[in-house]
Amino acid sequence: MISLALTIRRPAANTRPDAARSLAAAGVALAALLLGGCQSGPELVPAEQIVSPYSLAAGEVLLAVAPLRNESGTASVDSMALTDLVVQKFDEVKGITCLPTNRTLQAMRALGLSTVSSPADARRLARALGIDGLVVGTVTAYDPYDPPKLGLTLALFGSEGRLAGSRGGAGDPMAMQTAGTEAAVNNGLFREQPLTVVSEMLDARDQGVQMNVKRYAEGRTEPSTALGWKGYLANADLYNQFASWWTVYRLVQEERLRVSRTADAERRGK
Repeated sequence: MISLALTIRRPAANTRPDAARSLAAAGVALAALLLGGCQSGPELVPAEQIVSPYSLAAGEVLLAVAPLRNESGTASVDSMALTDLVVQKFDEVKGITCLPTNRTLQAMRALGLSTVSSPADARRLARALGIDGLVVGTVTAYDPYDPPKLGLTLALFGSEGRLAGSRGGAGDPMAMQTAGTEAAVNNGLFREQPLTVVSEMLDARDQGVQMNVKRYAEGRTEPSTALGWKGYLANADLYNQFASWWTVYRLVQEERLRVSRTADAERRGK
């Protein structure tokens, strides 16, 4: 911080009043200029955080993501890099922990699984990992060139009871504990059909997508940079980060609706 002391002398008797006023105004302007340089940069804005829809009575929900399958018709897709991004975005959700991709791959190799292609595969992998839910997904479209495009489909398999569903769910911690993790898988509570499926086609030419990119960039990029939030549209890697975040966000929102509907149905049934 610059410390500035200004001493404005009383004008001599023969100094003209307008000259004295000009001198005083110049001093004030100089002080404002120097003090302005001491101020910090733009106010920091926190990035938007996704919050889990599940009760934390039995602790954080533990998920894993199976390696994404490439169904885009484009060989240039790095499916493992996209899988890592989806894992990262799930792990950023408050109330959810997501296993690293390497842990999931190790379990798949031990089971002799090259891919998760059926609910039975999902159940076997979930049992081996001791998780509450498994996310299985595909890359449906990919174009890294300006404007970029990425299509993702994510399906969540798991136990309704542990993931705040029926038979107590969010309102009954003991039911959640007894229906959780390996117990849910071994007792057949791991559902054959996914709890929630979302499919997103994110084309950067779409203005609605651009609005969501701007929303994602808030708090994640310096507004004073040359491109600002539009840097996420100009860089394929950054765009993939946004697309992974948005698809995870949509799945969590759909899960929130499912949990709410299940809780309402249980209340009406009592």
